[in-house]
Amino acid sequence: MNPTFFLGIETSCDETAAAVFTDEPVVLANVVASQTDLHARFGGVVPEVAARAHLQRLLPIIDEALRQAGVRLDQLAGVAVHHTPGLVGALLVGVSAAKMLAVALDLPLFGLNHVHGHIYACRLAAGRDIFPCVGLVVSGGHTTLFHCRDAVTFERLGGTLDDAAGEAFDKVANLLGLGFPGGPAVEREAAAGDPRAIRLPRSFLHEDRLDFSFSGLKTAVLYALAGPNGPRPAPPGPGKRRADLAASFQEAVVDVLTVKCRQALRLTKLPRLAVGGGVAANGRLRNALERMAREEGAELFIPSTDLCTDNAAMAAAAVEQWRRGLRSPLDLDAVPRLD
Repeated sequence: MNPTFFLGIETSCDETAAAVFTDEPVVLANVVASQTDLHARFGGVVPEVAARAHLQRLLPIIDEALRQAGVRLDQLAGVAVHHTPGLVGALLVGVSAAKMLAVALDLPLFGLNHVHGHIYACRLAAGRDIFPCVGLVVSGGHTTLFHCRDAVTFERLGGTLDDAAGEAFDKVANLLGLGFPGGPAVEREAAAGDPRAIRLPRSFLHEDRLDFSFSGLKTAVLYALAGPNGPRPAPPGPGKRRADLAASFQEAVVDVLTVKCRQALRLTKLPRLAVGGGVAANGRLRNALERMAREEGAELFIPSTDLCTDNAAMAAAAVEQWRRGLRSPLDLDAVPRLD
């Protein structure tokens, strides 16, 4: 049988991405243009800069994805786009492009949840159905646990009450003078440090609630540098102190994420855990989750690092909507926040 082709678009934050995939689903092309260099000097993503970069890059990225896949526009059966959550100006670029293509080509439109897409990336990487499962999305903007009943039905079990884990990595990297993005920088620095050198808080670690809080942990790192009433200090230079702080911070985040995943598996009695989002690329977290999953007798799914960070391949979740006859209206809007 001939495959059915779809185009996916991602512009929720600072990655401009397009992908072409089939109804199996198999990803034929996944093209991502990073904006890291544009935002590095600001120490974080600037929404207006991100939106302008998407405007400049999106159409060439779509063309490149189609070229790599060997698929023409008139062969597409649908257009998918992440329309929530994210930076509203960035989302609008992708949503507008997707609606324009859907109208011009007379194709169905599929509006997708970017956060749910990170879990679907695990299904893509596995090459088979992984649902139902516990899902953890851990990224710069989100730290959320889900009961994923099937590929389109997600029930929120808990999430962060303040900073997301990836946001905390970025802020601690800034305190330590490690640059942006913070996650990879902290992980590199932590490799030379002692994860037990500095005692740092682990919020809700011994409570049953499936929520997270990382703002206090970030503040504890600041206090370790300056004291509770001191002015913001200059970043420490290279050496054991900085490496120990990075390692101790990373270990605290990993401990909390691992314990809450264990609690979620026991609560739902599900045999599978799927983890996605940029922080899921962290090697220390992956190792800790692998060990915990073995202890719990659960199957763990974490995609390769290129599918952990923002991309358009995870828009292949549209295939699940297509199979169910679900479509989005042409007045689909960008929705910056989840309900």
